[in-house]
Amino acid sequence: MLRIQIITIVVNILFVLYISRLIVKGKLREEYAIVWIVCTVFLLLFSFWTDGLELLRRLTGVVVAANLVFTGFIFAILVYLLHLSVVASKLYNDNKKLAQEIALLKEEFKKHLDEKKS
Repeated sequence: MLRIQIITIVVNILFVLYISRLIVKGKLREEYAIVWIVCTVFLLLFSFWTDGLELLRRLTGVVVAANLVFTGFIFAILVYLLHLSVVASKLYNDNKKLAQEIALLKEEFKKHLDEKKS
Protein backbone atom coordinates (compact mmCIF):
# COMPACT_ATOMS: atom_id res chain seq x y z
CA MET A 1 0.00 0.00 0.00
CA LEU A 2 1.32 3.42 -0.93
CA ARG A 3 2.03 6.11 1.65
CA ILE A 4 -0.61 8.42 0.16
CA GLN A 5 -3.22 5.67 0.50
CA ILE A 6 -2.41 5.22 4.18
CA ILE A 7 -2.52 8.98 4.78
CA THR A 8 -5.86 9.26 2.96
CA ILE A 9 -7.37 6.38 4.90
CA VAL A 10 -6.24 7.79 8.26
CA VAL A 11 -7.47 11.30 7.40
CA ASN A 12 -10.84 9.95 6.24
CA ILE A 13 -11.30 7.95 9.42
CA LEU A 14 -10.36 10.98 11.54
CA PHE A 15 -12.79 13.10 9.54
CA VAL A 16 -15.67 10.67 10.15
CA LEU A 17 -14.84 10.68 13.86
CA TYR A 18 -14.84 14.48 13.85
CA ILE A 19 -18.23 14.54 12.09
CA SER A 20 -19.56 12.09 14.69
CA ARG A 21 -18.27 14.33 17.47
CA LEU A 22 -20.00 17.36 15.95
CA ILE A 23 -23.27 15.42 15.74
CA VAL A 24 -23.03 14.28 19.37
CA LYS A 25 -22.31 17.84 20.55
CA GLY A 26 -25.31 19.10 18.56
CA LYS A 27 -23.24 21.38 16.33
CA LEU A 28 -24.08 19.47 13.14
CA ARG A 29 -27.46 18.03 12.24
CA GLU A 30 -27.63 14.49 10.92
CA GLU A 31 -29.15 15.54 7.60
CA TYR A 32 -26.09 17.65 6.79
CA ALA A 33 -23.65 15.10 8.13
CA ILE A 34 -24.87 12.54 5.61
CA VAL A 35 -23.37 14.54 2.74
CA TRP A 36 -19.98 14.70 4.44
CA ILE A 37 -20.02 11.03 5.36
CA VAL A 38 -20.99 9.94 1.83
CA CYS A 39 -18.15 12.01 0.32
CA THR A 40 -15.73 10.56 2.86
CA VAL A 41 -16.88 7.02 2.09
CA PHE A 42 -16.25 7.61 -1.62
CA LEU A 43 -12.76 8.87 -0.87
CA LEU A 44 -12.16 5.93 1.43
CA LEU A 45 -13.44 3.48 -1.19
CA PHE A 46 -11.06 4.80 -3.84
CA SER A 47 -8.22 4.84 -1.30
CA PHE A 48 -8.56 1.07 -0.96
CA TRP A 49 -9.66 0.28 -4.53
CA THR A 50 -7.10 2.12 -6.63
CA ASP A 51 -8.26 0.58 -9.91
CA GLY A 52 -11.83 1.72 -9.28
CA LEU A 53 -11.21 5.27 -10.41
CA GLU A 54 -9.51 4.01 -13.56
CA LEU A 55 -12.50 1.74 -14.24
CA LEU A 56 -14.93 4.64 -13.81
CA ARG A 57 -12.75 6.79 -16.05
CA ARG A 58 -12.93 4.22 -18.84
CA LEU A 59 -16.69 3.69 -18.38
CA THR A 60 -17.45 7.41 -18.60
CA GLY A 61 -14.99 8.15 -21.38
CA VAL A 62 -13.07 10.76 -19.41
CA VAL A 63 -9.46 11.17 -20.53
CA VAL A 64 -7.86 11.94 -17.16
CA ALA A 65 -9.10 10.33 -13.94
CA ALA A 66 -8.50 13.51 -11.94
CA ASN A 67 -11.01 15.32 -14.17
CA LEU A 68 -13.62 12.74 -13.19
CA VAL A 69 -12.93 13.37 -9.50
CA PHE A 70 -13.13 17.14 -9.90
CA THR A 71 -16.30 16.94 -11.98
CA GLY A 72 -17.95 14.62 -9.47
CA PHE A 73 -17.10 16.80 -6.51
CA ILE A 74 -18.09 20.00 -8.30
CA PHE A 75 -21.47 18.42 -9.09
CA ALA A 76 -21.84 17.28 -5.47
CA ILE A 77 -20.99 20.78 -4.22
CA LEU A 78 -23.54 22.35 -6.56
CA VAL A 79 -26.26 19.97 -5.37
CA TYR A 80 -25.32 20.67 -1.74
CA LEU A 81 -25.36 24.45 -2.33
CA LEU A 82 -28.79 24.15 -3.92
CA HIS A 83 -30.01 22.26 -0.86
CA LEU A 84 -28.57 24.92 1.45
CA SER A 85 -30.24 27.65 -0.61
CA VAL A 86 -33.60 25.91 -0.24
CA VAL A 87 -33.05 25.59 3.53
CA ALA A 88 -32.02 29.26 3.80
CA SER A 89 -35.10 30.35 1.83
CA LYS A 90 -37.36 28.30 4.08
CA LEU A 91 -35.74 29.80 7.18
CA TYR A 92 -36.17 33.31 5.75
CA ASN A 93 -39.87 32.68 5.15
CA ASP A 94 -40.30 31.15 8.60
CA ASN A 95 -38.58 34.15 10.25
CA LYS A 96 -40.75 36.57 8.29
CA LYS A 97 -43.90 34.71 9.33
CA LEU A 98 -42.79 34.66 12.99
CA ALA A 99 -42.04 38.38 12.94
CA GLN A 100 -45.50 39.08 11.53
CA GLU A 101 -47.15 36.87 14.16
CA ILE A 102 -45.20 38.59 16.94
CA ALA A 103 -46.26 41.99 15.62
CA LEU A 104 -49.90 40.88 15.60
CA LEU A 105 -49.64 39.49 19.13
CA LYS A 106 -47.95 42.67 20.30
CA GLU A 107 -50.77 44.75 18.82
CA GLU A 108 -53.42 42.55 20.47
CA PHE A 109 -51.58 42.83 23.78
CA LYS A 110 -51.52 46.63 23.53
CA LYS A 111 -55.26 46.72 22.77
CA HIS A 112 -55.92 44.43 25.72
CA LEU A 113 -53.88 46.70 28.05
CA ASP A 114 -55.65 49.81 26.75
CA GLU A 115 -59.04 48.18 27.42
CA LYS A 116 -58.04 47.36 30.99
CA LYS A 117 -56.84 50.93 31.62
CA SER A 118 -60.15 52.40 30.45
